[in-house]
Amino acid sequence: MSDPTAASAHSRGAGRVRTYLGLGANVGDAAGTLADAVGAIDGLEGIAVRDVSRLFVTAPWGVPDQPPFHNAVVAVDVRARGEPAAAALELLARLKTLERAAGRHAGPRWGPRALDLDLLLFGRHRIAVERPPDARSNDAGSDPAKAARLLEVPHRDLAERLFVLAPLADLAARLVPPGWSETIETRRRAVAATESPDAVVPVGEWDAAGVRWR
Repeated sequence: MSDPTAASAHSRGAGRVRTYLGLGANVGDAAGTLADAVGAIDGLEGIAVRDVSRLFVTAPWGVPDQPPFHNAVVAVDVRARGEPAAAALELLARLKTLERAAGRHAGPRWGPRALDLDLLLFGRHRIAVERPPDARSNDAGSDPAKAARLLEVPHRDLAERLFVLAPLADLAARLVPPGWSETIETRRRAVAATESPDAVVPVGEWDAAGVRWR
């Protein structure tokens, strides 16, 4: 798998931004849903999947009484025009459309998810901007806090969530996100030391030819 450094992990070519997306699901065939999501992301105009992490089974976050999650991270190159914040919002709105197409609907905070797609990193850009309606969480209608939440990149919870740090470290272990003073791998180790050994367990390698994990 690739392991870009901080110096090389942002824009790739004119108008292209290296972006990392977090994927999660714990409803039905979660692994199949995430594999389908990778294919759907790669099919979006102006977006190309460049690498996919291992698949991880992770302990539920926030609400323990639910099935374990499957999580992964995808590295994509995004053709971005105009201001970074506008391009990131456009991407996020498209991800929310994919969530709904996969059966995502409003539910309790940290509850079961048919598909969860998060914008983790958008090149070297730091973004904090109000979301338009089409880029808000699909839970915004039932959760006023989510309705008012800004888009924050790097993702506001990235440094605390092992289920994101572990797959992200597969693809960008030495990357220092904008605003951070440590690498993804250093942070992953620090968070892993505070959790049980079975909190995040790799269960599959990405098969690009088959567009699935094996």
